[in-house]
Amino acid sequence: MEQKQIVIQMMEFNKKAFDNCFSAMSQLQDQTEKLMLNFLEKADWVPEDGKKALQDWIVNCKKSRNDFKAAVDDGYRKVAEFFEQAEKPQAPAKKKK
Repeated sequence: MEQKQIVIQMMEFNKKAFDNCFSAMSQLQDQTEKLMLNFLEKADWVPEDGKKALQDWIVNCKKSRNDFKAAVDDGYRKVAEFFEQAEKPQAPAKKKK
C-alpha cells in the first residue's frame, strides 16, 4: 500500500475518532447544562444576577465549543484538499532559457 494512502486512512480514522469523542463530550455538556438549569430553577436562594451569569457562561461555552469544532473540521478539510491536490497529475515544469 502506498504511503499517501496510509496517511489518508490515518487522517480519516483520526477525524472519525475526534468526531465521536466530540459528540460524547457535547452530550455530556448538554446534560450537565440541563441539570444545572433545573437546579437553578428550584434554587430560590441564588440571586437573579448569578443565574444570568451562569446562563451567559453556558451560551459562551456552547459558542466556544462550536467554534473549536469548526476550526478542527476546517483543518481536516485542508488536509484532505492537500492530499487531493497531491493525487492530481502534475504538469511538467516549463524550462527557463
